[in-house]
Amino acid sequence: MPTQRDFDVILYGATGFTGRQTVAHFARFAPPELRWAIAGRSAEKLSAIAAQFPASDGAPRPQIVCDSADAEAVRTMAERTRVLLTTVGPYARYGTPIVKACVEAGTHYTDITGETAWVRGLIDEHHDRAAADGTRIIPFCGFDSVPSDLGALIAVDHLRSQHGTGTKRVKAFHRGRGGVNGGTIASFLNMAESGGTADMQDPVLLNPQGMRGGDRAEAEPDPLFPIRDRDMSTFAAPFVMGQINTRVVRRSAALAELGQQPYGSAFSYQEYWKGEGPLAFAEAAGFAWGQAIFPLFVRFGPIRRQLKRVLPAPGDGPSEATMDGGFFRCELFAEGEDGSRICVEIHDQGDPGNRATVKMLCEATLALALNGDDLPGGAGFGGVLTPASGIGLILRDRLAARGMGFRISDPHHSGA
Repeated sequence: MPTQRDFDVILYGATGFTGRQTVAHFARFAPPELRWAIAGRSAEKLSAIAAQFPASDGAPRPQIVCDSADAEAVRTMAERTRVLLTTVGPYARYGTPIVKACVEAGTHYTDITGETAWVRGLIDEHHDRAAADGTRIIPFCGFDSVPSDLGALIAVDHLRSQHGTGTKRVKAFHRGRGGVNGGTIASFLNMAESGGTADMQDPVLLNPQGMRGGDRAEAEPDPLFPIRDRDMSTFAAPFVMGQINTRVVRRSAALAELGQQPYGSAFSYQEYWKGEGPLAFAEAAGFAWGQAIFPLFVRFGPIRRQLKRVLPAPGDGPSEATMDGGFFRCELFAEGEDGSRICVEIHDQGDPGNRATVKMLCEATLALALNGDDLPGGAGFGGVLTPASGIGLILRDRLAARGMGFRISDPHHSGA
């Protein structure tokens, strides 16, 4: 990567619903010396955002007008920055030229996609060159899939450092409340229209070639029914984002195995929605049936068109009160190869799909811009990576500094 560029970070999609929140986060938490700019399609909308968030010296915030359909504009934008953050989805529709330009320019990249089929294509197309050049292309930097991916890494690291053992299995249990924005809905409906939801059925979709078949695919099928989990002493259901998060965690584990520091000799990962209270079973059963039926409905074009009419459109989202009143909690039960058992908890106040997602995305991006020497693999490491493999525990430290809670329960190490 060239040592001198115009900017350290460009926030692309800054005028959208999520993009505006990334600008507010950077304006509040980015250090004054960080050179960052905002980018999007509309010069008028960019000017309005820039007026709200001027540069630290009072000068106008730098603005870049760029349409993802304009290959030359995208290339120029990527060449001007060290790191590019994008919130413009659906990513399968708008993100491909952005990633291509970043790989060719040697520009690190972050996004909040949950479109695993699209990322599979990025891996096939760009991983080798990004790895050779030391360019970190890191999708999945929002609620899907940071708590799952980072939580599994924290568990693996603790079992390795405190118990001297590899990790046999990790199970994540989610709880949360919040709203959904139009960009998320558009991405899901785009996957349904393009057939991407069918590709998601592969449990090891994102694993490197040579690590996708045989026992790996058969060992971790997606759960279909509510279960009674003995380790958590409650009923649980398949988690709605499980088909995204499990694939990401498994890619992290596979990349760690290739990097000679495997999670465990036969590491497995699964996740659920955690039922609570006297109606835990009814809640788990409702979640399971809903997730089984809904994908069947959205296969039909008339139903998708009706959903587009009644659900938030791209650029819209939940109210400030809904976002502020939300929360998430992810509890990860981990078992070491020596029989050790621990629980990692990650939690935060705020809507997981918006407040928490923006915090995760922005801090992942700032880690790439500011913590390069401490990132996994060193300065020359790259590829189409995951939050765990590309940013690692630096992301935990940055999120903790922004108020996200992390706790490890370990009966053998009470001070954890």
